[in-house]
Amino acid sequence: MTYLPILAAEGGIVDSLAEAARTTGETFGFNGWLFFSQIVSFAIVAFLLQKFAYKPILTVLEERRKKIADGLANAEKIKQQLAESEQRVQEILTKANADAQKMIDEARAGAQALADKRAQQAISEAEQIIARAHEATTIERDKTLAELKREVGRLVISTTSKVTGKVLTSDDQKRLSDEAAREVAA
Repeated sequence: MTYLPILAAEGGIVDSLAEAARTTGETFGFNGWLFFSQIVSFAIVAFLLQKFAYKPILTVLEERRKKIADGLANAEKIKQQLAESEQRVQEILTKANADAQKMIDEARAGAQALADKRAQQAISEAEQIIARAHEATTIERDKTLAELKREVGRLVISTTSKVTGKVLTSDDQKRLSDEAAREVAA
């Protein structure tokens, strides 16, 4: 604060600075009213952009972030359901194999008890039982795999439609279902 009177007293330094600023403004065509109107125009445009562009864009981005998070959560649920389905299939296959083995063991025990005369016939019957047991196991396995493929296809279609946020056409659904079935079969 003590410097201003000293500057003013030393030959009008403040006056010379003011004169230099006025000269520079005249040289470059500075107009105070035009500058003020540009500041007001800029403030209006900034306010309108803030209200009608920036905030709606942030809202849309936040909604998009939430949809992506929901999609990831749904994908995790489907992954868990797929693992549970695979575990159920494995349990069914194990049970079917155990049943088939039990049937095989029973057939062999029965064949050994028969007389020599009936031994050949018993072996033939045991082989037929084994073939039927394998056939039943194969049928059960194929049925379970077909059911798993349908379930996986439905889950993939459901997840894809939720993640993408659009209704899938029947061609898209068939293609996704076929791809999921190939992955399960592999």
